[in-house]
Amino acid sequence: MIKSVPVLLFLLLSTVASSAQPVMDLLECLRKGLENNYDLRIVRNEELISDNNVTLGNAGFLPEVSLNSGYDLRNSNSDQYPAEGESVIESRNSNTQTLDAGLNLNWTLFEGFRVQTNYQRLKELQTVGELNTRLAMEEFIANLTAEYYNYVQQQIRLGNLQYAVSLSKERLRIVEARYQVGSLSRLDLQQAKVDFNADSSLLIQQYEILNSSRIRLNEMMGGNVEQDFLAKDTTILFDTALSKEELFNQTMQHNTVLLLTGKNKTLSELDLKSLRSRNYPYLRLNAGYGFTHYNYNTGTLDRQRTWGPNAGLTLGYTLFEGFNRRREQKNAEITIQNRQLEIERNKLALESDFANMWMAYQNNIELTNLELESLENAELNYEIAMERYKIGDLSGLELREAQNSLLEAEQRLLTAQYNTKLYEISLLQISGKVGEYLE
Repeated sequence: MIKSVPVLLFLLLSTVASSAQPVMDLLECLRKGLENNYDLRIVRNEELISDNNVTLGNAGFLPEVSLNSGYDLRNSNSDQYPAEGESVIESRNSNTQTLDAGLNLNWTLFEGFRVQTNYQRLKELQTVGELNTRLAMEEFIANLTAEYYNYVQQQIRLGNLQYAVSLSKERLRIVEARYQVGSLSRLDLQQAKVDFNADSSLLIQQYEILNSSRIRLNEMMGGNVEQDFLAKDTTILFDTALSKEELFNQTMQHNTVLLLTGKNKTLSELDLKSLRSRNYPYLRLNAGYGFTHYNYNTGTLDRQRTWGPNAGLTLGYTLFEGFNRRREQKNAEITIQNRQLEIERNKLALESDFANMWMAYQNNIELTNLELESLENAELNYEIAMERYKIGDLSGLELREAQNSLLEAEQRLLTAQYNTKLYEISLLQISGKVGEYLE
């Protein structure tokens, strides 16, 4: 037993450490994650950009106003030759200074409803930003919930392995006592020690698996990855009363990916509408106010100033663009057809995914019930085996087989419960109802 002391000491210290850890439930983990997760914060900022872009100016409703000024200095030399033999008139270092300033306004009054279409497009992109945020949140809630229940699973598995170690320890105690009185051989003692150490090894590995799951949860919550805590849940519960019809209808109406596909079609329709605006004439307003000051050092004028407003309208129409207008509009119509095909394809894929998930969900519920019955039988079988072992009516190998059957039944039940929970999460996610975990 001397070699087993370090293992027992490790298990004792681990148990004491775990008892001092804080406890967190799923709702608390979700709230922390929704607030601190970096991916969600990035997606929310992208949504803010989409919100900020929805303005009349960005759509083109408002005019463009510019202010400009300039200063120009010219130095020139000239020779003037009269026609009738008069002397040449020479001018050297003639300076002309020009100072001008102006306020200009350019406004497209009409361009075939392109501006109105741009504004609609910006509003649709704003909705797309909201749907992207919703999609990211749904994926995050589903992933964190799945990881939380994986953490619960690993905690329960840890308890099962601790129980297995305690059973092996009790068997080792019995074997040592019988070995001392000579009723069992050294081979029986060695086998009991081997089995005890094997169970202890599995338990030590389980602490590592549990720690990895906790680190993933902390990372998803955007906090300190070394934060210690235990999951409040001590078993994996799932809803057995989900309605197939209700979930299916919700999936077809509220699935976020499907809604995004519909928005892509709407954006393609707006692209076509924007292209068709080139079939109309355009009308533009140009207005401004200018001031110009000239300084001369030659000629009859010393200085000159001009100022005043100006305004004008430009009406135009592009007659020919090398058939590009027709080509682009035809391609846009084909794109809309593809968007509709994508919608139909995604609907069919959702129906297929839903059918698979629902079947797996139902099967795992039945499997869980079956494994519950198997666990009860395994527990009873082990109790009988232990009683027979204590009175010497059962060998150590047969007791070990009963112990392994008990541990395997516990593990199979836990796996069935966790898989059922995963399919429940997937069904709620695909139907847009995964937010219910926040309630």
